[in-house]
Amino acid sequence: MLDFNPRPSMADRINALVDAALVAERGATTPRTYLGASRLGHACERALQFEFAGAPKDEGADFGGQTLRIFEIGHQLEELAIRWLRAAGIDLVTQKRDGGQFGFSVAGGRIRGHVDGIIADAPVALGLRAPALWECKTMNAKNWRACVKDGVAVSKPVYAAQIAIYQAYMEPSVPGISTAPALFTAINKDTAELHHELVPFDADLAQRMSDRAVRILQATDAGELLPRIAANRDFFECRFCAHAERCWGLAA
Repeated sequence: MLDFNPRPSMADRINALVDAALVAERGATTPRTYLGASRLGHACERALQFEFAGAPKDEGADFGGQTLRIFEIGHQLEELAIRWLRAAGIDLVTQKRDGGQFGFSVAGGRIRGHVDGIIADAPVALGLRAPALWECKTMNAKNWRACVKDGVAVSKPVYAAQIAIYQAYMEPSVPGISTAPALFTAINKDTAELHHELVPFDADLAQRMSDRAVRILQATDAGELLPRIAANRDFFECRFCAHAERCWGLAA
């Protein structure tokens, strides 16, 4: 008897195994016990509070295999950007002598950040001052074009906040890093185009992000919920939040 039931293709079966392996790897990773500086620019403080407290994500809201593959491709592209900038004559340091990343830890280790790199020197023709923070992000073509057109502070405020707070908190260990503009590199994942932008230190933004971090710690310690970003669950940030069910199931 002929069997007309559709069967998964070889590609489907292999991809399912790959994705399952990536999800299992992520599940075995030790969860963060600190507030990451790279997230402080997120618009909703309650969402950040849930992340810091380790609140379970909504069912089905965790990252699937395809998303994890996208993340990993981004990491590999950043490694290529490091090689390309070094080949261009930029002295880019990404590892400490002990092999760890450069970063900072404050508030008893409950606020931390790890930087992509530090520019120690560069060709005179570039006019770069050193030491300078280097941050790299990968983007799809649409987001990359917006970044080129409007700059990182307008198009990607979360990244701008990350840069500002890194410059502020890295100053004690790398004197002068907040004086020199940071170099922000954006890679177009679709075309391999590169965008480089100098980002002067925004002390006001860094202070606001630092104050936000303290608010999140204090509210969490006191068992208090910070305000939502919106009063309506249909708001964009709420519709795509991984903690929406928990958030909207609680009192405001």
